[in-house]
Amino acid sequence: MPRAGDAPMPFERLLELAMQADAQGRCRFTPFLTPPEAALAEAAARRAGVLCALFGGYAGAERCMARFCPGLCEPAPFPLATLRVTWPHQSAPAHRDLLGALMGLGLRRDRTGDIVLSAQEATLFVEAPLADTAIGGLTEAGRIRLHVERAEATPPPEANSGEAVRFTVASARLDAIVADGFHLSRGDAAALVAAGAVKLRHAPTLRPDARVSAGDAISVRGHGRLTVEAIGEPTRKGRLPVTATRHGTPR
Repeated sequence: MPRAGDAPMPFERLLELAMQADAQGRCRFTPFLTPPEAALAEAAARRAGVLCALFGGYAGAERCMARFCPGLCEPAPFPLATLRVTWPHQSAPAHRDLLGALMGLGLRRDRTGDIVLSAQEATLFVEAPLADTAIGGLTEAGRIRLHVERAEATPPPEANSGEAVRFTVASARLDAIVADGFHLSRGDAAALVAAGAVKLRHAPTLRPDARVSAGDAISVRGHGRLTVEAIGEPTRKGRLPVTATRHGTPR
């Protein structure tokens, strides 16, 4: 099911898979989907009259496969593999380094799921047929030697929960939240937004002044994800306190 680069999977292709599941009487699977694509998959399933389940290897995964299954068909297991990555150094590789190393093996982004990173290890999700490729080829990321092995389906609790962060911003603009949330300069954050490297509520945005609200998800290519938990009332100095959870970026 090829698609070029990060181009989204069109609704027509998802509907085709759902209809194939119904016609063939067996489950059909998508590659890993982004949240907007997953919503389209659910809509395609409703149109085709089949069941749709989403799974990315653990509860709360951002990138998930969709399984289209006729109502009377026994659901097949999701064809994904969970890999545990460890390293000998105290410093963890960055999320962008792990992702870059995976892409360096020739894997498309839609063939891999989330990268759940903690200070001690990382958990990767890939399509099952690619597990051996990742285990044998993923030997280094950011000049840090790696050891990769098959793992259980659930990431370590401390990795799954992310890192709680708190900071204050002058306004709830996207570039301000990105800057403080990922320890970047305001200029670098604005440049990332302008370059199309930032998604707000799972959709790309080119507006540095886009408003961020509590509950919003922000992802920055090469830096990880940020879930905004709350934006408080202005302080005496007029700044807004932000509480968030950061995933995929070590200190």
